[in-house]
Amino acid sequence: MKRASCFACASVLGLLLAACGREHPASAPSSATPPAAAPAPAGQAAVADNESQKDIVKVAVGSAAHSTLVTAVQAAGLVDVLANTGPFTVFAPTNDAFKKLPVGTVESLLKPAGRETLRDILQYHVAVAVYRPEMLKDGMTLNMANGDNVKISVKDGKITLNGVATVVGTVPAANGIVHVVDGVLTPPGAR
Repeated sequence: MKRASCFACASVLGLLLAACGREHPASAPSSATPPAAAPAPAGQAAVADNESQKDIVKVAVGSAAHSTLVTAVQAAGLVDVLANTGPFTVFAPTNDAFKKLPVGTVESLLKPAGRETLRDILQYHVAVAVYRPEMLKDGMTLNMANGDNVKISVKDGKITLNGVATVVGTVPAANGIVHVVDGVLTPPGAR
């Protein structure tokens, strides 16, 4: 019995060793072309959903008056951030607001060398909370995503930020709210 067990073990061991010496078909060299690389992972902004309420990014993309903002958000790499759950309040400058900046400013910010400054400026337009118009009170201070604060003024029903950007419209979004503004806010450190 002992001898039969030893013989069986030796036989199994022999088969295993013989199998190790053979080339496995999966590891054999192949003249076939390698498989195509997997597509780069896409973030929340790539989710196709035409049924639900639009997120902040889709609201901006759908507005012809915000094409400069959309280009800036893309250049700054913030699309997926602003498409995420939030909640966010975005003070979204119009194309005309960007035109009020000194000549060449937008073009300079859109270059790779301007990316960090652009990110800072764009994050200065975002609060991590939802502030509906009726919640914005005169003298209120909002902490923005870049860590700086924005001062709210309300006079005759008009909401103004830092005395330079007036809210001219509001659009609810799935992940927050977009306040359309007629000026670009400049963070204190970027002035």
